[in-house]
Amino acid sequence: MPIYVYEILDKQGEPTGETFELHQLMKEDALSKQPGTGKPCRRAIVAPAIAGKWSPIKEKSTLSNKNLERMGFTKYERKGNGYMERVAGKEGPASISAED
Repeated sequence: MPIYVYEILDKQGEPTGETFELHQLMKEDALSKQPGTGKPCRRAIVAPAIAGKWSPIKEKSTLSNKNLERMGFTKYERKGNGYMERVAGKEGPASISAED
């Protein structure tokens, strides 16, 4: 379900700079009044959030444990104070502890 951005309008129908976001089905009509306050509004035209090469969305999948393991990396995550466990890769110890 897409997230739409709406602009609050003044009495002359001009944007006030105030916006809100709303999850709506694509088949639903655009709102003309803000839910709750009843202020006039219109759907704003904004750039879509597309996962480009360096976007945070793309970074998540690039640095996923599965992808790191596929590329031959080993990744450890902190599991406690002074204790780390291998979560990706096959090389190195299964865990690392400050106690060792």
